[in-house]
Amino acid sequence: MQALAAWLVARPQNAVLVLAATLLLPYLQVLSGIIMVLLVLKQGARLAIVEGVAAGALLGLIGLIAGAPISQLLSGMLTTWLPAVVLGGTLQVTRSLTLTLQASMIVVVLTTIAFHVVVDDIVAFWQPVTTYMLEWARASNLLEQVQLMELEPVMTANMVTIAIVLSSWMLYVLYLLFGYQVFVQMSGETGDYGRFRDLNFGRVLALIMALTSLLAVASGLAVVQNVAFLLFAMFWIQGLALVHWMHAKGQLPLLVLILTYVLLPVLHVFLILALAVLGYTDAWFGYRRRAAGQP
Repeated sequence: MQALAAWLVARPQNAVLVLAATLLLPYLQVLSGIIMVLLVLKQGARLAIVEGVAAGALLGLIGLIAGAPISQLLSGMLTTWLPAVVLGGTLQVTRSLTLTLQASMIVVVLTTIAFHVVVDDIVAFWQPVTTYMLEWARASNLLEQVQLMELEPVMTANMVTIAIVLSSWMLYVLYLLFGYQVFVQMSGETGDYGRFRDLNFGRVLALIMALTSLLAVASGLAVVQNVAFLLFAMFWIQGLALVHWMHAKGQLPLLVLILTYVLLPVLHVFLILALAVLGYTDAWFGYRRRAAGQP
């Protein structure tokens, strides 16, 4: 991995070719985002952007020759490389993994609020998505789910909003964490901007989440309910960091850590909520600090 990463950042043309190839080939877009974060951390945001533009021009040329829709290629570049550049650049400026992730949480909350302000009819906005979900549920013979979605279109639209926002944030966090991990391995300095297993979002965000939850119950507003759930669910990253810390301290075997990642796609919602509970309570009680005997 280190040799491949070293070859990647050795020459700009190497980065351009790999960025274009990973974005073009199916199922490798995640790798493309990780590579962009690595390039920003290792070479700086300016050079990484130039390499991204060159890779985009190469993809555009390939699209013209193959007759592929340019708009689809442009959308892939913007949704994959732009968040990676922003997160990698923020990490480079703040020199703090925790602060970068905290900032990303705040951006997600503000984006969700802005979405609800701008979109007047959330049901109509997500109509194509909910229609596809209904067709899939009928084809899968999930009649109860179909009936629930048809009876509660507003609830369904809010669920779609939460799912898309949260999954997008999780994907971009994955870019950052894996790109940063490769960067640390290349630099030879462990925890240059902080170690993932020490991640703690802090009591301020935990308090904001608690107050938002109370406000959501009292007001019944969909936007407040969505923000409260998103804030809580995003604490799953801290729960995962705690699992890594417990493994590093010898409190959890490697098998448990591996099973956490293996079961994540299977027990998706349940495991994320369980990790969110772990991370949220850790923000209040500081399990790692207590285990170390610190006040």
